[in-house]
Formats: sequence, C-alpha cells, structure tokens
Amino acid sequence: MTTTADDQRQRRTRPFFWEKDYSSGPPEGKDLAALRRGWGRPAGAVPAMWPHYTRLRPDGWPSPQLHAEHAVLVLFALHQQSQSRLMHQPAVGLGLAVAKLRDSGKFSADAVTRRFGAAATATSFTEVVAHLRGLITQLRALTPAQPLDYNQLYQDLRAWQDPENAHAVRRRWGAQYFTHREKPQTDTNAAG
Repeated sequence: MTTTADDQRQRRTRPFFWEKDYSSGPPEGKDLAALRRGWGRPAGAVPAMWPHYTRLRPDGWPSPQLHAEHAVLVLFALHQQSQSRLMHQPAVGLGLAVAKLRDSGKFSADAVTRRFGAAATATSFTEVVAHLRGLITQLRALTPAQPLDYNQLYQDLRAWQDPENAHAVRRRWGAQYFTHREKPQTDTNAAG
C-alpha cells in the first residue's frame, strides 16, 4: 500500500504513541487507561484519545488511517498495561509474535493456530480487531510478555480496510506464522 503525502508529512513530524521515546520508563498508566476506553467505540469518538492520535483530521472525517490508528492504540494500550518494558518492538510482525506464542507451550498450539486463523480469515475490520484483541491478551500473558511491531500492525490494519490489500496482509501473517519454529534448546554443558 502506498503512503500518501499527508501520511508522510504527519509521520515525519509526530511519532505514533507507541513509538515515542520511553527510555525513562513505559507509557503512563493514565494514558494507557484513556486509550483502552476506545475499545468498541468509533475512531475519534473518545475525547481522552484525541491528544494521542496523529491521524485525526481537522474536518473530523474518520479516514482509514484513523480507523487503523484507533484500533492499534487500543490494542497497544491493552498489551502495554502493567508491563515494565515497551511492547512495541520493530521487526516482530504479528505472525512471528503469534508463532512465538504458539511455541511457548503456555497455550495449546492448536488453540493458538485456530485463534490466529480466525483473525486471518476475518471478513470485516471490526472482526479482525476483535480477534486481535484475544491474541494480544495471550501475548501479554507470556512471561516475559511477547512484544509486537505496532508500526507494522498499523500498516496491516490500514491495508486490511481495502479488500484488495487484505489478501497480502493475510499472506504475510501466514508466512511469518508457519515458517517460524523455535530452535530447540541444547545443553551446552553436556558431554559430546
């Protein structure tokens, strides 16, 4: 999916909430709570979220970019809640993060695969976001929690809103999920 000039301009001047400089500590709990209030609400409808949007338009029109950012802000806030390290990690796409969840042994691999498949085959934006919420909750339950590339998730959800581009997102998620396998741990102290 191509990036519009408006996206490029906004991208250069203001980072997404999840990619700000959090070197002094994770995002504040009050900000995360404000973002979580957006669950099940339309993009732009929660005043507490307004300061955290980068895709809010002056005319108030809820663009595909705003829908994607709204969903990702809510998912990130859910994932980041009570975490001491940042849950945004570049280069960890959704398929890879969920493959690590599958391989963790904390949940049934078949159940994780079914839940991931439900997200990948969702037929609407609302449905895919609902399935992602369940997966994010499971990623958060790992010890330590499994981070995710929220910039890529934003791009994926932005693309998902166009049926022609949703297929490419599904393929990428599937490729990451089904080609990743944790390497078995070897005992370095074993005689050999």
